[in-house]
Amino acid sequence: MKKLFFCLFLLTTTVAFVQAQENTAAKLWTAADRQYTIDNMKRTRDELVKETQNLTPAQWAFHESADRWSIGEIVEHLALWEIIWNREISIGVRNKPTPELNASSRPDSYYNEFIMEDAKHNASDYTKPTGFVEGKNNLAFFLRNHAINLAFVETTQADLRAHFEFTGTPNPRNMHQVLIFQWGHVDRHLRQIRKVKTHPNYPK
Repeated sequence: MKKLFFCLFLLTTTVAFVQAQENTAAKLWTAADRQYTIDNMKRTRDELVKETQNLTPAQWAFHESADRWSIGEIVEHLALWEIIWNREISIGVRNKPTPELNASSRPDSYYNEFIMEDAKHNASDYTKPTGFVEGKNNLAFFLRNHAINLAFVETTQADLRAHFEFTGTPNPRNMHQVLIFQWGHVDRHLRQIRKVKTHPNYPK
């Protein structure tokens, strides 16, 4: 675990160094964009805490069926993704700014709608929960990783609408849009957690 946090720290430090090299030209990523992202990251974090902080061990571990994740596993999955978002954004802001790609990027609304669509999304193998993390420790795992990403958004000087992912798709995502996926992903799984709680066999 210490090695994991060291890697996150190293990535964040590298990003900060690169940002210091950026020029001071007018940015596409506005103060309103930053605040919108911060507000939604805090909102989804706080809702996740509210939904899980008082769960019993039995509630953390409850499965609707053998092929469905428990709430603990859902939160572990979110914690793993916080590490992935950190890496994806840190690599993105080290790329040379390419604001011209905004001409072929999808609108922000596309990413909001995609992440919250009703269709099932299949998790990649490396983002599937192990189930080894005990109950409330999943929330601590998530909050630790989320705090790193939130601090980055609050302080970065990078133009997150000018930095893009390396991708071969015709509709590349800028880093602001990656962050929409970040907090939207929490929203999506909050919906899943609330569904678990409505199961007739969910422990009371």
